Amino acid sequence: MDIATIKQRQQATWAAGDYAAVGTRLLPVAELLCEAVDLRAGELVLDVACGNGNAALAAARRFGKSVGVDFVPALLDRARRRADAEGLDVTFEEADAESLPFPDASFDVVLSTCGAMFAPDQERTAKELLRVCRPGGRIGMVNWTPDSYVGELFRTIGRYVPPPPGLRPPVLWGDANRLRELFGPDVTISAPRRSFHWRFPSAEHQVEFFTTFYGPTNRAAAAVAVDRAADLRADMLDVVKQFNVSGDETLVLRMDYLEAVITKQAGSDA
Repeated sequence: MDIATIKQRQQATWAAGDYAAVGTRLLPVAELLCEAVDLRAGELVLDVACGNGNAALAAARRFGKSVGVDFVPALLDRARRRADAEGLDVTFEEADAESLPFPDASFDVVLSTCGAMFAPDQERTAKELLRVCRPGGRIGMVNWTPDSYVGELFRTIGRYVPPPPGLRPPVLWGDANRLRELFGPDVTISAPRRSFHWRFPSAEHQVEFFTTFYGPTNRAAAAVAVDRAADLRADMLDVVKQFNVSGDETLVLRMDYLEAVITKQAGSDA
């Protein structure tokens, strides 16, 4: 598995479309994650694969001392503008989730909302999250579950644009057993399943919205042959309808995720 090539493709994918249009609609789960980790004023907080900054901003609203990192410069620019608009003191830096540029035990709280789960080397990513978290600190993650809308969407996309051989599905991070494998014995893990609702005018509108703004579906639609583009959209529409709980002509899309709080043992050197 050529990790360097995969990362280059991922950077291009997440820079495609306009992820901020999607990411800002994930703000509620970032706010809830800060509550789940019991974030306190004054704590040092790192938001890994921060995208447009949801978790870093949520932590700063609680007077945490926030740093956000991502490897897509355009997303960091958007995050900085959001922080400026709210008058929040947050530092944003370009960095890779698999090689965080911070000393061991630098942060009281490490967060990631639907971000670090997409790094190609899952074991290395988990090791880095643990490394920069102080003993006794908390790692909070929002990860899509394998049986969620996002999990089914990625399986559908994969039938048209197969993922690189050997790449583990990102939604494995949404399985509590997989988290225990990744983080090892020197942590305690609380990982309840949660869900929230995304609301759209219609299922068709959501497919168009995601094809336009969400990098993975934007790139997939651009990559398929013209004669398969309509099939891809039709399959995406079928996935949306599977998770529609509206009961009327609008779309209320159920989004299932794991809200994980991984607490590093006080005497751990991991």
